[in-house]
Amino acid sequence: MNLVITDELKLLNVRITHKKAPIHVLEKFTFKDIAKAYRTFLTSGDIRECVILQTCNRVEIFLALDKMDVEKIFEIWRKITENRDLSFELAEIDQDKGAINHLLRLTSGLESLVVGEDQILGQVKRAFEYSRQNCYVDSFIPIIFDHAIKVGSRIRTNTGLNKGSLSIGSMAVNLAEEYFDDFQSKKVLLIGTGEGATLVAKSLKKRQVNFDVASRTFERAKSFCIAVGGSPVMFEDAIRNLENTDIIFVSTTAPYYLITYDRIFNRNKKNAGMMIFDLSNPRTVDDKIATISGIKLVNIDQIAEIVDRNLKRRHEEIRMAEKMIQGGMQSMDLLFRKIKAEPFVVSIFKIVDEVRNRELSKAARKLGIKKGMKEFEIMEQFSYAIVEGILSTPMNNFRKEIGNTEKNEDVLNIVSRIFNYEPQ
Repeated sequence: MNLVITDELKLLNVRITHKKAPIHVLEKFTFKDIAKAYRTFLTSGDIRECVILQTCNRVEIFLALDKMDVEKIFEIWRKITENRDLSFELAEIDQDKGAINHLLRLTSGLESLVVGEDQILGQVKRAFEYSRQNCYVDSFIPIIFDHAIKVGSRIRTNTGLNKGSLSIGSMAVNLAEEYFDDFQSKKVLLIGTGEGATLVAKSLKKRQVNFDVASRTFERAKSFCIAVGGSPVMFEDAIRNLENTDIIFVSTTAPYYLITYDRIFNRNKKNAGMMIFDLSNPRTVDDKIATISGIKLVNIDQIAEIVDRNLKRRHEEIRMAEKMIQGGMQSMDLLFRKIKAEPFVVSIFKIVDEVRNRELSKAARKLGIKKGMKEFEIMEQFSYAIVEGILSTPMNNFRKEIGNTEKNEDVLNIVSRIFNYEPQ
């Protein structure tokens, strides 16, 4: 399918997301002053409309522009962030049909860290509404976003895509909540700031659980907490104070044990009862810890088995969602084809109305009838009815045909020749 957009405007999506960039890298691309970012993009020549989407897992821009110049967009981005060294090698770029398809996948939840999660749909709505309320969009992007939001809502209504946990991080938090009756009052430590840690943090935050975040680099822990949640702590302090911790989530790529048998054994003498989740690969928690009385150790393989079972049940919902997205692309294509044809329809009605008005005036002069007379009003209404009766059916059929065929240009040319219409 060759998606028809418009002859004038192009759609561009540039994004940095969790798929390629960790939190500390993603932070470099965020716009601290969102209004300034909008103004800078929209005063940069070729850009006509703009929507900016920023979450803890992504920074995305959707632009309607006259000329596709991605390098220029990169330069504007560097200017806004005041970072001339900003590298876009991790950026993902889509244009026109690809950008619309990405937006549909985004609103449906297929692009989220946790497939099908509901939060992203609300985030897209808020970003779009902000743009619309501040006149950062005109008429082109709203057509696309309104449609994408409807498709995303429909997918959630008609599938079970947003039901159940599909990430290892969110499943680990679920298990901890089931294990402890007083889960929210427990002292929780999260070690790591990567993708897996992000999912844990989001799940904890959703349940309004306070938690500390430790990383080998304190600045990275601070950036993570600003973006996702939690309280940053020094790594050494976190390890030294394990005796005050009830639940530990470890999600790092360290090639050695961060949590050793001796550390937990000594701590356990003071206060028995601890749950540890090793979500790392390779493992960073000593397996021997599971032999200590009062310690519950859960590793990534055990959680992965549960997630896989959920994922297998979810495959059908994902397939249904992708099929609905294909339908959404087709209906978007139909919509743009109709929009493209509308100026032609308006012009034909205008041309015919000029003929109607001219011939009405001639007839009125011959009959000695003037405007304001009842006879003139009757003739005028009669002329309107004739034009409407002759044109309405062929023009409605034209609208349908232009939307239902790949050869819409041929249809447009044929009908143009029939009416002797020359596009402006």
